[in-house]
Amino acid sequence: MASSLTCTGVIWALLSFLCAATSCVGFFMPYWLWGSQLGKPVSFGTFRRCSYPVHDESRQMMVMVEECGRYASFQGIPSAEWRICTIVTGLGCGLLLLVALTALMGCCVSDLISRTVGRVAGGIQFLGEGRVCFPFRHDCKFPEASPVPWNCLLIGAGCALYPLGWDSEEVRQTCGYTSGQFDLGKCEIGWAYYCTGAGATAAMLLCTWLACFSGKKQKHYPY
Repeated sequence: MASSLTCTGVIWALLSFLCAATSCVGFFMPYWLWGSQLGKPVSFGTFRRCSYPVHDESRQMMVMVEECGRYASFQGIPSAEWRICTIVTGLGCGLLLLVALTALMGCCVSDLISRTVGRVAGGIQFLGEGRVCFPFRHDCKFPEASPVPWNCLLIGAGCALYPLGWDSEEVRQTCGYTSGQFDLGKCEIGWAYYCTGAGATAAMLLCTWLACFSGKKQKHYPY
């Protein structure tokens, strides 16, 4: 079967798909933030959550419904920062997935990906993720009196924006009223947050570089 990719290009295509799938799964799953409310485990994503309180009319008290789902509307997302995070992270994941599927098609279609196209695809992958900084870690401190040094794009920007929404009422009900921006309170970061950031970081460090050597030199015909 004809291919427009070099051996390095095939590795790039497979790795790109793996990175894109990892980021997309992490983005969709509502396990970015873990906590508890009324004795029940609660988790949040950017546009979804698991377990939410409702008022039980028969018992005249608040009870937890242990179900996962997305918010009823875009405006229902607890904070403006999480709404922006949803948009930019979703766009970044979409770009990574688009490049990955195009790269996989290049394994089967000749003359689809040239060296120039491969480099452009690598640039799109870089735009799709950017540098991810984990602001809740001890080695990533942001002084209150100085601007936060976020040199991030799309997925990286989404991951960096997410802690800004930790001061919303929904999060504080789950994480305790000591929580705030960049302060987890009683909550913990979930695996889906790491998954989203790890897929983007791997794409930036590996796929962007491999893309430069992915396409074969195009043949020039005399006509």
